[in-house]
Amino acid sequence: MTRQQQSFLGMVSPFFKGIGQIMLQDSVWTGLFFLVGICCGSLMMGLAATVAVTIGTFTAMLLKYNKDEINNGLYGFSATLVGVALICFFQPTIIIWVAVVIGSALATIIQHLFIVKKIPAFTFPFILVTWVFLYVFHCFPVLIPSQPASTGSYVNNYPALFSHGIGQVIFQDNIWAGVLFSIGVFISRPIAAIYAIMSIALSSIMAYHLKEPVSDIYLGLLSYNAVLCAITFAGNKAEDFITALIAVVLSVLIMILMRYMNMPALTFPFLLATWFSILIKMAKQTVQLKLK
Repeated sequence: MTRQQQSFLGMVSPFFKGIGQIMLQDSVWTGLFFLVGICCGSLMMGLAATVAVTIGTFTAMLLKYNKDEINNGLYGFSATLVGVALICFFQPTIIIWVAVVIGSALATIIQHLFIVKKIPAFTFPFILVTWVFLYVFHCFPVLIPSQPASTGSYVNNYPALFSHGIGQVIFQDNIWAGVLFSIGVFISRPIAAIYAIMSIALSSIMAYHLKEPVSDIYLGLLSYNAVLCAITFAGNKAEDFITALIAVVLSVLIMILMRYMNMPALTFPFLLATWFSILIKMAKQTVQLKLK
């Protein structure tokens, strides 16, 4: 690799890693696969992702946040999710694009507050900012919601079930988007991709037996939070598997509860299930230390 190529890679790395960190992957290639996948589902969402990760990363640079954290993409993923979410929920008007810019910067600032306090925020900044915008914008009828996706054509389509399960992490119901996301995770951390596939199977079975709509199950709406939980705790130890299992089960139950409450779940079930699982893990370690 030439010096110019290395320089270019170093320049774009924080942005692609910012996208890849949506699924906790510190990889430029993962971010590239994710961005291409988003564009396969929606060019407008792909543009929003690009704008949002750029704003989020530049905000961190302007505010002189830790360079290693910036280079690892820690200030890009929540911003990216905010951008894609707003285009998913609303027609891309000028107001929405302004919100994408503002929301991306706010998500970055909130992310920094958690990093400084050494609290694992995961996607909380994205959730908080998006909830606020959803509440505010639904008060203004001039903003047009996006058209809902068709749900009937994927029932009994098992490849679509698994593809959508991972695709919906970034609001994609396009099969090829899910395939590209899966490849992106696999090339960065194969075991994380395997855990993700298993989580889709488990969460779908749970949702089916808990009488959730079959069309929603095949669209991946009951699985994407489970995917994030599984990727977070993926590992080679039995303890990793058990922790991931607990988080996946909890995420499905929380997701169903939020659906009954008519709340926009986003990735909140993942966040709550992961925080709870981390607390269980920490409590177990504390008990083991005291017993020694």
